[in-house]
Amino acid sequence: MAYNLKEAVKRPERLTGGHRMCAGCGAPVVVRTILRAIKPEDHAVIGSATGCLEVSTCLYPYTAWKDSFIHSAFENAGATISGAEAAYNVMKKKGKIKGDIKFIAFGGDGGTYDIGLQSLSGAMERGHDMVYVCYDNGAYMNTGIQRSSATPTFADTTTSPAGSVIPGKTQLKKDLTLIMANHNIPYVAQSAPIGNFKDLHEKAEKAIYTPGAAFLNVMAPCPRGWRYDTPMLMQICKLAVDTCIWPLFEVENGKYKVNYKPKNKLPVEEFLKVQGRFRHMFKKGNEWMIEKFQKDIDEKWEMLLKLEG
Repeated sequence: MAYNLKEAVKRPERLTGGHRMCAGCGAPVVVRTILRAIKPEDHAVIGSATGCLEVSTCLYPYTAWKDSFIHSAFENAGATISGAEAAYNVMKKKGKIKGDIKFIAFGGDGGTYDIGLQSLSGAMERGHDMVYVCYDNGAYMNTGIQRSSATPTFADTTTSPAGSVIPGKTQLKKDLTLIMANHNIPYVAQSAPIGNFKDLHEKAEKAIYTPGAAFLNVMAPCPRGWRYDTPMLMQICKLAVDTCIWPLFEVENGKYKVNYKPKNKLPVEEFLKVQGRFRHMFKKGNEWMIEKFQKDIDEKWEMLLKLEG
């Protein structure tokens, strides 16, 4: 179905306001956009790994979720939702459940790239009819902004502090989207909550209504960890896309498609300079950091274009 903004915003809100997420946080924007892709007549079972999203949307005895919600530990959101999906299939065969139910898990990069990778990989390999969504904010934000394998190179975090000893995180960011694509599941995509939301809505709809396992990796900036002014959320996402730091692409039945190729690819400085976590990279003598960051991004972008063919 072609994306229609007016029709999309008329769909019922499945995540209510007053959920206590920080102003300028990308995660609730990601969640609301994805859940709008569910048909109004369909019900969803939603799971969330421990993290900012979970602790801010489900404070006992209150919940911001209008669909069925399960809180999982850091390490097992993939196992929890795949188990619920398996139970649903059994009960539907026995005639105990009618109607379509969709199964969606959300996790931050700590609960997805790192601690929850094993249960996520297992759920995808088994081929459960579910969607796993990673809202990637690039660190363990909920517990104090510690570095994760999703943290970009040279980012300043509480466990990779930029200073005279180390220049921030020294390792490359893990490419989880490609790892999931190599599970040979029907649908994998990378997106961001930018501009008109068209890209994310369409990918969410494909993921939810494509039979089998699907994975979405969505950029979700964090104003506390990234240190930007809260109104800059959409600008940060757009800069990430226009610098090719966060490419928009999908892998459908093994076929790669780059959804957006900037006509004028911006230098990485445009993304880095508006965030406090990269401020040290612009000090005199640290030019080599920006040069290396640019080189790494250029190589990844060229590799993605080759995968598309």
